Amino acid sequence: MTTQVKIPAMGESITSGIIAVWHVKDGDYVEEGDPLFELETDKISSDAVAEKAGVITCTAAEGDEVEIGQVVAKIDTSAKKPAGSSKKQTKEEPPAEAPKETPAAKAPPAPAVPQENTLSPAARRVATEGGIDPASVQGTGKGGRVTKGDLLTGTPTGPRTTRKKMTPLRRRIAERLVMAQQEAAILTTFNEVDMKPVMDLRKKYQEEFVAKYGTKLGFMSFFVKAVVKALQEIPQLNAQIDGDEIVQNNYYDIGIAVGAPKGLIVPVVRNCDQLRFHEIELAIRSYAEKAQSGKISLEDLEGGVFTISNGGTYGSMLSTPILNPPQSGILGMHAIKERAMVVDGQVVVRPMMYLALTYDHRLVDGKEAVGFLIAIKEALEDPVRLMFRI
Repeated sequence: MTTQVKIPAMGESITSGIIAVWHVKDGDYVEEGDPLFELETDKISSDAVAEKAGVITCTAAEGDEVEIGQVVAKIDTSAKKPAGSSKKQTKEEPPAEAPKETPAAKAPPAPAVPQENTLSPAARRVATEGGIDPASVQGTGKGGRVTKGDLLTGTPTGPRTTRKKMTPLRRRIAERLVMAQQEAAILTTFNEVDMKPVMDLRKKYQEEFVAKYGTKLGFMSFFVKAVVKALQEIPQLNAQIDGDEIVQNNYYDIGIAVGAPKGLIVPVVRNCDQLRFHEIELAIRSYAEKAQSGKISLEDLEGGVFTISNGGTYGSMLSTPILNPPQSGILGMHAIKERAMVVDGQVVVRPMMYLALTYDHRLVDGKEAVGFLIAIKEALEDPVRLMFRI
């Protein structure tokens, strides 16, 4: 009996994808639940698993674009599992020992031409000052000689350029970024926040927090709560334009930008106004783990009303984040740096962070954008107010 392996449905908006990699090959015996291939779409990537055990025959290749429901392999469920053919044994089987060559069988090596002796004085100086190994550079001079120009351009051995097709996910990211720039009136405003109160609070309660909830008290839960408070005070940032209508959202599902192996994704933490700090931290940690393992689902990415992006984790000091359509605002967090600040007439050292709010100026005026950032700043510089919701 034969079972067909079809591309599974992954949401109404997804109609096709690309087989990024096969985890098995023709003739392999697969067990029920074994991963067969990774399907990459314009929104997510996920593994398809075997529904039945048997010997597999693949009918689509890596890199093929396939439609939802398309048959890409067949599993012969009547085939018996070969004795001692487990994947673990196959992987651990030592390689056969290659026959040893006798010294007489080896051809005498060609005399090496010292690269240093073939360089001109100018090229030798460039190699010495730049710490460049001439042997690693492909020469374009007479007889393959490495020239000064070769060293300056660093022409590598092998092709100078390579090409590969954009993945659906990267293509979709590119399309959405261009769409955001073309369709919205994008503007960014900035402010700065003294992170000492939040840092002191985390230091004071971190051990008790971890002991009780099994996760660390991070910065992101404070920012999520501060954003919710600001959205409640400035509801224009919690709205979006749909044609000639303004859609006002009265819920607080916040997208948290997360770096994944194949690109930036924005999973959504639901009902943040109702969640406690540890629930937000656990949700973010769960999404980060799912992103790294490629198990993010389409439902995890849908429905956010506002996005937070933390470029500070990569060392960014200041940036202008791009809107995540159809949302009207995105908050950019940045690296915390100690700087000299004037507090009560005294110059003191404070851990400061720049904040950037990019917003759709068609819907949000400058006054509202500035007020939104001030609301976040005030909440973070007096974080106890967040806990008492005042």
